[in-house]
Amino acid sequence: MKFELFIAKRLIGAKDYKSSISAPIIKIAITAIALGVVMMLIAVATGIGLQEKIRDKIAAFNGHIVIHHLDNNNSNTSERPILLAQPFYPSFTSVTGVSHIQAVAKKYGVIRTEDDFEGIVFKGVGEDYRWDYMEEYLVSGRLPNFNDSIKYSKEIMLSTYTAARLNFKLNDQVVVYFMGDNAQRKPRLIAFDVVGFYNSGFEEFDKNYILGDLAQIQRLNKWDKNQVGSFEVFVNDFTEIDQVTGEIYQTIDSFLDATSIKQSYASIFEWLSMFDFNIILIIGVIILVSGINMVTALLVLILERTPMIGTLKALGSNDWSIRKLFLYNAAYLIGKGLFWGNLIGIGLLLVQKYTKIIPLPQETYYVAEVPIFINVWIIILINIGTLLLCLLMLLIPSVVVTKISPSRAMRFE
Repeated sequence: MKFELFIAKRLIGAKDYKSSISAPIIKIAITAIALGVVMMLIAVATGIGLQEKIRDKIAAFNGHIVIHHLDNNNSNTSERPILLAQPFYPSFTSVTGVSHIQAVAKKYGVIRTEDDFEGIVFKGVGEDYRWDYMEEYLVSGRLPNFNDSIKYSKEIMLSTYTAARLNFKLNDQVVVYFMGDNAQRKPRLIAFDVVGFYNSGFEEFDKNYILGDLAQIQRLNKWDKNQVGSFEVFVNDFTEIDQVTGEIYQTIDSFLDATSIKQSYASIFEWLSMFDFNIILIIGVIILVSGINMVTALLVLILERTPMIGTLKALGSNDWSIRKLFLYNAAYLIGKGLFWGNLIGIGLLLVQKYTKIIPLPQETYYVAEVPIFINVWIIILINIGTLLLCLLMLLIPSVVVTKISPSRAMRFE
């Protein structure tokens, strides 16, 4: 065992160490580090959690990237069809990073009741639709069933927002009026069956979208089975969405365009990007405060052990050896703070993750409760970063050891 580590262990285990003048200051330093770790874990888990939750909600209704006609200026309606038989469908093998692609179409409509009406966007989806996103937001009922045995399925999924506004219940019939191809054609109406209610918490989508059978839009627009409105693409890694969007644009035909949700909802993603800066700022401030507390504790420890330092120097120990002794001591205190901080912080995060006891105003944050993202590697990085940065800050005050002369120090014994 190294000499410095041996002396540090003896100091830590000494009884007089726990009842010394420095004991309250050391406890404050450990508490500051523990609270700092708790705050850092909460900031990262909630910040990234909110980003992912909102991102998933937007992707549930649009995919990560939409392939559409260049002249289709309104993404909420499919005016011109795209041939389903594309080189990239049903598998986008020419671009790496794509996990799924699905064909959809959208059409404006109006829900009419005896007392009221509501404008909606009917989103037609097929058998390739990725329901796992929407399944999370299913409040009651079930997902619509579309298969080849039913030529035009009348099952739809309605939002709780629209249902509450127009007083619809499960298994009710919803009559939707669709405009014709031109001004001369009369509106066409179709009666749909409500089989499920969803609530994403994103009012912009909840008050507009109805999910139904793609074949219904193909029939209304007089398209054949090989014609759709657009393609929605999902990526494996959202951080690479800009690169994948560019690659998709280079791959598809010249009359098609590729637009990512970061482009379509730029204001929301600019707001979300502010969370990254806030997280970095919080972590920086907390590490600085924790480091200052440890600097204070280390200085007190050094001053309290001045006679011991003099004795060690008289016995032949060099300045760096004694500095390492106190750095080992400080590392133990930092580690103790990290242990309690992780225990409390991860505990609080797990409680929120599985009980959702802390709510959020959904109209402001698009989620009803504080979302939690837990990543083991991020937690490890926070702990290692805190330990290293605090120790680096402690190198400066440890220079005090070099200023202590053996003859003066030993007079205080």
